[in-house]
Amino acid sequence: MAQKIILDCDPGHDDALAILLACASPELEVLGITTVAGNVPLDKTSYNALRVCEVAGLHHIPVFAGMPRPLVRKLYTAEHVHGKSGLEGPKFPEPTRPLDSRHAVDFIIDQVMRSEEPITLVPTGPLTNIASVLIREPKVVDKVKEIVLMGGAIYEGNVTPSAEFNIYVDPHAAKVVFDSGIPVTMIGLDTTHQALATPERVAKIKAIGTPLADIVVGLIEFFQGHHRLKYGMAGPPLHDPCAVAAVIDRSLLTIKPMAVEIEITSELTMGRTVCDIWGTTKRELKAQVATAIDADRFFNLLTERLSLYPLK
Repeated sequence: MAQKIILDCDPGHDDALAILLACASPELEVLGITTVAGNVPLDKTSYNALRVCEVAGLHHIPVFAGMPRPLVRKLYTAEHVHGKSGLEGPKFPEPTRPLDSRHAVDFIIDQVMRSEEPITLVPTGPLTNIASVLIREPKVVDKVKEIVLMGGAIYEGNVTPSAEFNIYVDPHAAKVVFDSGIPVTMIGLDTTHQALATPERVAKIKAIGTPLADIVVGLIEFFQGHHRLKYGMAGPPLHDPCAVAAVIDRSLLTIKPMAVEIEITSELTMGRTVCDIWGTTKRELKAQVATAIDADRFFNLLTERLSLYPLK
């Protein structure tokens, strides 16, 4: 039986690939896509989710706009990585349908509370929507199967020396989520920086030979610009699809239970996921934290699923 999921995202190049991977995977039933402000403001992340669904023919997947700003702090965005629109690079068709009229937070609460089967939440952006769900309806804690998120880092951040972008944008929301009692699996930079879209791997996606594959290659090529300049990487890390892949096949990752605390006080280390990798503090093991991914198997999975989309 397919695992029911809600994909909460802020597209974003790698969020777009997470959507495509999730919706082409028979192991998953995507109940809906919810958007949050993050890589770009909410109006753009919502529009981008619709554009990805349009180009992939995912007209049956509803899209819901959520929170337009973090719980406490001002919104920090990443146009320097994703471009002004958030999906710079290839040309997308205009969406032929609007957003669902319901708010993302209301949708998540409704789905979780009335589902007879547990639902997994897969956030690949700031955790503002998920924290808002937990604040508004605490009973979801007993109904959510798991939260599998892309965010955080054991060691170094990418927006500051201490913090990864998704957690930095809304650290207070992240603290609500990690302290909720719901099982959390954290796929952080230490893992996603192993999942590099090298030229050889991109060539295999290009060889699929579909218009969608060409768009994916265009997204990766634009995304590479920032990562080549900043990190000197051979290819950009595909952060967000790693979280989806973890739900599809957990054996792709090496995962260790850890005590994880979110820094919300010090401006110098704001948004740091303080991971007690060696168990020195004896704190509660709040999360399962990924430490490695089998990158070849991950890209084989991604390429195979992208090939399932129609040829036209």
